[in-house]
This record gives sequence, structure tokens and C-alpha cells, in this order.
Amino acid sequence: MLQGHRTWIFENRPVIISSGTVGGPFEAKGKIPNDIDILHEDMWLNQASFEKAQQMMMEEACQHAIKNSPIQKEQVSFFIGGDLINQITPTSFTAKTIGVPYFGLFNACATSMESLALSAFLINGNGANYILSGASSHNAATEKQFRYPTEYGGQKPPTAQWTVTGAGCVLLAKEGIGPVVTSATIGKVVDMGMSDAFNMGGAMAPAAVDTITDHLREREIDPSYYDLIITGDLGHIGREVSLDLFHKNGVNIDENKYVDCGLTIYREDQPVLAGASGAACSTVVTYGHFLNKMKKGELNKILVVATGALHSPLSVNQNDPIPCIAHAVSIESGSDTL
Repeated sequence: MLQGHRTWIFENRPVIISSGTVGGPFEAKGKIPNDIDILHEDMWLNQASFEKAQQMMMEEACQHAIKNSPIQKEQVSFFIGGDLINQITPTSFTAKTIGVPYFGLFNACATSMESLALSAFLINGNGANYILSGASSHNAATEKQFRYPTEYGGQKPPTAQWTVTGAGCVLLAKEGIGPVVTSATIGKVVDMGMSDAFNMGGAMAPAAVDTITDHLREREIDPSYYDLIITGDLGHIGREVSLDLFHKNGVNIDENKYVDCGLTIYREDQPVLAGASGAACSTVVTYGHFLNKMKKGELNKILVVATGALHSPLSVNQNDPIPCIAHAVSIESGSDTL
């Protein structure tokens, strides 16, 4: 059901029946390694390129989600996902390996919640019974494409963020045991004229505020409805900018219940500058850390708002501003959640 202009309400409450998360060696040294299913000691994963290593992580996340579910791979209706690499090849090559019908998506670091929103919409409307939904990123592959190869050793400003090496996937179903997806607010492209590719948090903050504000207004709820409102990739700078914008717009957000995946995955003493980002950032943290908290009964209602900067190396080189987007998905404890 459409509520307002951009919010879907999922009356049939699609269920997250399983998940799979993968991380690299830097993530293994972070704050939430126990919430990541598979951790690798090597950035290469014994592959010939970082892009192939990223593909391997996405395959592992999908396979882990299926393995930990009560169904067989042949029962999966669709695989919906994406990444940051040119033509989303790691995800597309994963789809070849998984061997199920596939929708490839790109909304930069907002791809995680874009894929979950679309998956829930399909299942809620009886368009599928089971859907794999996920996203991935690799620090070295992303740095090589968008900035400089890591071996170049270029110095970054304090506004820059660290791309997460990892992958995450959930298996969404019509029915089953697990947290349920209750609504989604689809983002609009917001462009405030920023062109600094080393300040993604500041660029994405207005998009997050726009989506969260409309989500609360269209659902006619207060921010206190949620135990946590979780942004994807704002980092220290984007979080502070967004809090200022909420204050100016008269939206009362409890700072203690407003958290960011980019500030959750790594420790403060890890050299990540303004925080983490990447398509795997919100995916790994949400599908690992926060879903585990829901399964333990520590959280009942969360709003996950993945943020994405829709630029490319070409657009940056042509001095174009950076358009941004944020998609919000609400996840709540199901009545049969273990």
C-alpha cells in the first residue's frame, strides 16, 4: 500500500528468515567482528584481482544465507543486489554463480536498502516467495576506481571515509521466523551543489534528512517510534550535518538513538578518518550487528537509512556536483522471532 507520496506499507510483513555477512582483515579488527559470519585474513581472497575478491565475498554471503535457511537454492525466486564497481560486475558475476533470476541495481552506498525495499515490495505483492537481497564493496577496488590505487599512498583529507571490504545478504520470505520488513520510503535525488569527492558524509546528509523527515511525516509517527534510526554512511561529519538540519527543520531526533553504520563497524583507533562507507557498510552492519540485536530481543523497531553518492570518476573530473540519495526501510521484530 502506498502511504503518502513515497512510502510503501507492507501489510503482509515479509520476513528476513536468514542472513549472511562477510568481511575482510580490517573489518576483523573492528568493533563488531563477532557479528560478521565470515572473516578473511587476506584482501585478495586468493583471487587474481580485488574485483574478483569482491565477487567471492558476495557469493559467500548469498551461500551462507541460503545454507542457514530452511529452503533450497532452487526455491529462490530472485537475486536483487548491486555494488560500486563499473557495470556492477561483481554482483552480476555472482548472479551467474548463484544461478537464479537477477535484478542488478546501482544506487551507490544506498544500494543495500534499495534492494531490500524492492525485495519486500515484490514479496508483499505476491510477486515472489523467496528473494536474496544484498550488496558488497571492496576497499582496494573502490579506491582504484574512484580515487587512487591504494599502493599510490595518496594523502587524504580528514573528511574522507574508508570503504568497507565486505558483503551482506538477507533471504526475504513470504512467511517464516525472523524480523519483518514493515515499510520503505524511497529516496529522492538531492543535490546541494557539493563537488568535493572527499566529503561524502557532508554531501549525503541532506538526502538522509529529506528521506527520514518524509518517512516520519507520511507514516504519521514520531522518531521515538523506533528504538534506533540508523544511517548508512554519514560518518562523523555527515552525522553532525544531519543533526543540524533536523534541528533547523524542527524534527526532534534523540542523538542517543541516531546511529551510523559508518561509526559502528570500526574502532576509534583505526585510521578511517571521518568513518566508514561503501555499499557493504550499511549491509554488513545492519544484516550482521543490528539484526543480531533484534534476534536477541535488544531491539524491536529500527529504521535503516542507507545513503549513496551518485557520482562517477567522470562526473567528478568534469567538476559536476554530487547528487545523493537515501532509502529508508523499517524492520521490526516478528511475532515468531526467536
